[in-house]
Amino acid sequence: MSQQPATKREQLEQLSKAELIDLILQLLPRIQKLEDQAAKTSRNSGKPPSSDGYKKRKPKSLRQKSGRKSGGQKGHQGHTLKMSQTPDKVVVHAIDKCIDCGHHLKEVAATKVEKRQVFDIPPVKLLVEEHQAETKICPTCTTTNAAVFPSNVTQPVQYGDRLKAQICYLNNYQLLPWQRTCDLIEDFYQHRPAEALVGAANARMVKQIDPSLDLIAQQLQNAHVVNFDESGLRVRAQLHWLHVASTPLLTYYDVDAKRGKDGMDAVGILPQFSGWAVHDHWKPYFRFDDCQHALCNVHHLRELQFIIDRYQQPWAADMIDLLLDIKQTVANLPDDQTELCEFAQLTFSKRYDSILADGFDANPQPPKPPGKRGRPAQTPPKNLLDRLRDFKDATLAFMIDLAVPFDNNLAERDVRMVKVKQNVSGSFRTLAGAKTFCSIRSYISTVRKHGLNVITELYRALSGQPFLPLPE
Repeated sequence: MSQQPATKREQLEQLSKAELIDLILQLLPRIQKLEDQAAKTSRNSGKPPSSDGYKKRKPKSLRQKSGRKSGGQKGHQGHTLKMSQTPDKVVVHAIDKCIDCGHHLKEVAATKVEKRQVFDIPPVKLLVEEHQAETKICPTCTTTNAAVFPSNVTQPVQYGDRLKAQICYLNNYQLLPWQRTCDLIEDFYQHRPAEALVGAANARMVKQIDPSLDLIAQQLQNAHVVNFDESGLRVRAQLHWLHVASTPLLTYYDVDAKRGKDGMDAVGILPQFSGWAVHDHWKPYFRFDDCQHALCNVHHLRELQFIIDRYQQPWAADMIDLLLDIKQTVANLPDDQTELCEFAQLTFSKRYDSILADGFDANPQPPKPPGKRGRPAQTPPKNLLDRLRDFKDATLAFMIDLAVPFDNNLAERDVRMVKVKQNVSGSFRTLAGAKTFCSIRSYISTVRKHGLNVITELYRALSGQPFLPLPE
């Protein structure tokens, strides 16, 4: 009879005390790493809120309380529907006779008129505009003269630019898939276009907004501060990367198969950029030496919160307080002040260094394991301390130059809606389709940031007059 293999318990029982200690020491870092991974949430790491699951704990906000009640503040200019002084239609509800005695009142003047107005949409349908080009023969010289159709009337039967602008708006801004875009057009206008019209409208839009996209890219290259971010995007069922460059008035998207420097080079903004680049700590950004780097401190706040949750180290709480103190100090400066005074910067800098010193005291360099090459594995607190030390100027850039924001929320917000597009559609079928969406979305986002009407500017673009942003 064959001998049964020893169970795990039996194997452990056969080990000596020294062997058990060695095994425990080997397993402890692995256990710590797994527990750290399980403890990460959207509150204390870069994980998205969707990864927290349905049974979410109430998130602990890292924002400081303002002390004000929620909602509109005293003196806030409210917005409400107001009566129009020039109504399009007036419906008079007349009184014909007395409700008591039945006397006829048609000729009696009203002593009072109460007005109520209803804002609504009139019944709409597609307007069919027929163009007729005459042909005439000159009776003197017999020359045939033919009238010329407008440049945008190229087919015997076609859809107009206003409808195409709405289709581009629905597909690229409201993120409706092609079929649902056609569904909505049919429900609104009682006329269903073919789904191919969506693709054709998008292709023509990209061609028309090309001058605007070139200006956006050029102005981003010359800007003083630009926020950068990247996120995964599925194209042809394969992982690609969405890259975004943003300012408060400009947005530029592109998609590439690469996430790192090769992808950033392909987008073309960072290679020509010499201002402040605001981003997370993704290492390929630092391969661009011609610009200054500023790190997102919301990422730091989350990681510091993780150190508090998992390792209970006081220095992390002190660093959170310091970063928020600097942020509040900068926010309280007068609008005409362009920099924090030298004394304040020096005071905050010394506090920063002192907190790091406390952190390094609590997290000494781990010893190198005997017989192993390379740097020994470090704990999350030690890794974060090294980054905060090595990239101090990038962390405190918002204090050094007041034009630099505290975080990278601007770029992250611009990325978020493109991720919603992926959630709706699942994946882009072609790389060309993904790039088309990025181009139109760049134009729409920039138009929105300038406070303009999106559908109007899409129509103007199709008419040969795309919005061209002025230099900031």
